[in-house]
Amino acid sequence: MQKISRRELFKLVGAGVLATTGISLLSTAALANTPATDEYIGKISGGSSAADAKITVELPQIAENGNTVPVKFSVESPMTDANYVKTVHILADKNPAPLVATYNFSPLAGKAEISTRMRLARTQNVVVIAEMSDGTVNIAKKEVKVTIGGCGG
Repeated sequence: MQKISRRELFKLVGAGVLATTGISLLSTAALANTPATDEYIGKISGGSSAADAKITVELPQIAENGNTVPVKFSVESPMTDANYVKTVHILADKNPAPLVATYNFSPLAGKAEISTRMRLARTQNVVVIAEMSDGTVNIAKKEVKVTIGGCGG
């Protein structure tokens, strides 16, 4: 049996504490929006609460290169004259310019679905905001881990 010095014991305990608290701090920070994203969401929703249903977002969990990250979203809607998706915004909350794209729809579109690619500067949340014709707002958020940033930042 190998003896562990008091100093080594403190190092091991300290490393364990840092590892567990660091992970919990990272996961909490990863779920939080940046002020620019919160401001944008506030402008769109007019301060009313937003639902997080109706939107399906497909993103890779890990993007090896932030220069070209595939994203696909669809918004559940009948797309009738009385009930349709008006506008969808994609935000990347830690990019130098958070607004990635804005798409406008009408009932003639048939469905609100887009597949595209975007640049991500680093690991961050991608937020999809859907404005409906009745004034309601839906939001979906997914985290993407980026190994090589694509926005020069």
